[in-house]
Parts: sequence; structure tokens; C-alpha cells
Amino acid sequence: MAPLVHPACVLLLALPVLVTPAAISHEDYAADEAEQNASNDNMIFDDYRGKGCVDDSGFVYKLGERFFPGHSNCPCVCTEDGPVCDQPECPKLHPKCVKVEHNGCCPECKEVKNFCDYHGKAYKILEEFKPSPCEWCRCEPSNEVHCVVADCAVPECVNPVYEPEQCCPVCKNGKN
Repeated sequence: MAPLVHPACVLLLALPVLVTPAAISHEDYAADEAEQNASNDNMIFDDYRGKGCVDDSGFVYKLGERFFPGHSNCPCVCTEDGPVCDQPECPKLHPKCVKVEHNGCCPECKEVKNFCDYHGKAYKILEEFKPSPCEWCRCEPSNEVHCVVADCAVPECVNPVYEPEQCCPVCKNGKN
């Protein structure tokens, strides 16, 4: 015994065969095609002046509504003349600040540089070090390294010798 199928179901099953992409005329979608071919430069946007404000992302805000535009963490209020944004006088960032966060309206320093970098090596503030036998250096609170080079006396011999790990030449054979 064959299962009974309602004639409307047969019609629905056959419908996709009857409507093929070739059967759809492009004239039916002329406006859509024109929109697809138009470049973004030619797009026309509604004028919201006096009615609302639009942020960088295209979101529309009502008059009197408070919002945070994409380019700023400072709040703005939508007015008839456009957005009016808070612009507080932010404290200056520490000159040695190496990590800044922009979570609030004003940027905040989260990490201050408290070391000196000298030839790829880090030294603590006020640390003294000797990069070579003739140099004495110190990491200053300004994060700058100040070095002093030894001032050697003129040797009192004919053939002075430079010893390893010594800065100034020595007279191995004594004075002349």
C-alpha cells in the first residue's frame, strides 16, 4: 500500500525546480544591482543635524543623550549643534612613564621607568658599575647613565705596558 501524499506537498516539492536562477530577471532587482555597483564615496547619509548625533561607528544618539565616541573615552552629550564632549584638564604624564592606559577620560601612567639601559643591560637607579677597566658609571635618577673615564698619568718609562683588567699603562721594567 503506497503512502498518501497531499497534492499541495507535491507542489511545494516541485517549486524549487520551477524557479531557477535563470528564471529570475535582473530587471526585478535593478535597484539592488545599482546599490551594489555604487561606491562607498557616493553613498548618501541622512542629515541628523538638530535631530541627533552620529559617532564614528555610525550609531545615532538622541538630543540630550550621553555617549562615548570611539575616538575618545571622555563622555559627550548630543546637542542641536552636535556632540559636546567633556575635555577636562588631564594631569601630565610622568616623563619616565613607559606604560599608559586609556581606560578613563584622561590617560593614566601605569608603569614608570626606574632603571637605566646601557649597552643593552639594565641597571637600577643609583647603581654603580664598571663597563671597562677605565670607566666608572652610575645610573642616575634621571634614567641616564653618567660615566667617568680614568685620567692616566703619563708613564715615566720608555716602554709602558697595558696589563689586562688595568686601565692605565704600567712600567714593568721600572722607571727610565
